Amino acid sequence: MENSKSAGIIIIGNEILSGKVHDVNSYFLACELRSLGVHLRRISVIPDEIETIGKEALEFSRKYDYVFTSGGVGPTHDDVTMAGIAKGFGVGLSLHPEIKGMLLARYKNVVNNAALKMAEVPEGAEIILDETMRFPVVLYKNIYIFPGIPEYLKTKFSLIRERFRSTAFYLTRIFLNAHESEFAEMLNSVVAENPAVQFGSYPVKGDQDYRVIVTAESKSGEALDRAVNELKGLLPGKIIVRIE
Repeated sequence: MENSKSAGIIIIGNEILSGKVHDVNSYFLACELRSLGVHLRRISVIPDEIETIGKEALEFSRKYDYVFTSGGVGPTHDDVTMAGIAKGFGVGLSLHPEIKGMLLARYKNVVNNAALKMAEVPEGAEIILDETMRFPVVLYKNIYIFPGIPEYLKTKFSLIRERFRSTAFYLTRIFLNAHESEFAEMLNSVVAENPAVQFGSYPVKGDQDYRVIVTAESKSGEALDRAVNELKGLLPGKIIVRIE
């Protein structure tokens, strides 16, 4: 959409692909980004493989304004997100001094190589650290690297969410008591004439009052109102339940 920052989400983890763990992070981020006015363009779920992570991170970084990764940042063998991103951009890994200092302060005499792995970041990465964070968000170029544990991701994102705020989306919902086939041609004609407005049509089961919700959203309130009024003028009044 015009005047909108774009984003891509990369969910990393064999546990997601095998069904062992239910992914909730992409849904959370999608909702947050929409509320901030950011246009989410793609969600990818990939395995814990260095080559795959590197290729996906590089592609997303080139295509979108913001990239968010989730998973693969712990001390174990399958935590290879940092190595993957470094590989994709052709840089090495280095111990970030501030993260290393945090680990030493926390674990004192029991810091081993596995713990220090959590201080390894792609060369040139920076950290975003709030005084309430136990561990920083690592930022490499336009890639924000988050842990896979939902509670940690939600907390960290909530602390930095305002840096992503863009022009808000305007949204209208039209509730219709009709089958999609009854109004599809009318909707299609309005879509074709209003490129600044994004429409969606979603059948609903089990509701006595309406059978379809049509959504219309845009960065322009004026364009949205014009398109919605045009659609209202084409639809038979008897099928419109309400507009919100």
